[in-house]
Amino acid sequence: EMTRDMICVSCPIGCALHVELDDAGKVLSVSGNTCKRGEKYAIDECTNPVRMLTSTIRVNGGKLPVVPVKTNVPIPKGKMFECMKAINNEVADAPIKLGDILISNVCDTGADIIATNEV
Repeated sequence: EMTRDMICVSCPIGCALHVELDDAGKVLSVSGNTCKRGEKYAIDECTNPVRMLTSTIRVNGGKLPVVPVKTNVPIPKGKMFECMKAINNEVADAPIKLGDILISNVCDTGADIIATNEV
């Protein structure tokens, strides 16, 4: 049996969560949370952690050399480096509008890389 301690980021309270896991990594119990969101956060974080990814993509023919971008939905934490490689290999052509999809379904995550500014 293993345990894991973490701080919940579901709301500003920042509860100190204590998670008990079996040998296979299955969550047995969550304690320390003051609401249901804390329990869900702990289970997700232990079984399938996801993160938003923010970066920049190089731009051809724009006033700026890069455009800031992010995923439209969180992606699996284990796919971060693969997705960063895809982003670093991409070059977009100006003009680029806020919200433009610059990479669809990046690395088969189901997430799109979208522009967060205009160039």
